[in-house]
Amino acid sequence: MNENGPDLTTSLELLRWIGWAQQQAGLEWVRERGLTHEQSFALGFLVQFPGSIQRDIAAMTRTSAASVSSLLQGLEKRGLIERRADGESARIKRVYATAEGAELIAGFDVAMASTEETILAPLSMAERATLHSLLTKVTAVLPRPTRD
Repeated sequence: MNENGPDLTTSLELLRWIGWAQQQAGLEWVRERGLTHEQSFALGFLVQFPGSIQRDIAAMTRTSAASVSSLLQGLEKRGLIERRADGESARIKRVYATAEGAELIAGFDVAMASTEETILAPLSMAERATLHSLLTKVTAVLPRPTRD
């Protein structure tokens, strides 16, 4: 340990540090918009998959229906989402991001691309290609994350 924090000596420790830096940038971007991590995740999901039902959102966020209901109420109060009755079943409510909600969450991918550029700035293009190739090789043998 040095005065700047723990010594990061293994490749995995270094990768975790990079992941942490990326996560912190994402959380800051979300906080600047007055959202929680969960709200931003749900709002981004609804922009990608308009008309999802609450059960879809619960599965995607790996939370309970009650938690999702509370999360959606907060977004609805801010005018960022709206719930509409399904055309075939009045009991089913479809959830949509409003134009204001879509606009608020727009730009996250650009912000994350900018963060990636900042993180990789010390590397030349050839070094970036090598890093990408090595990480691709390592991850090729790992199980893929799922949404289950």
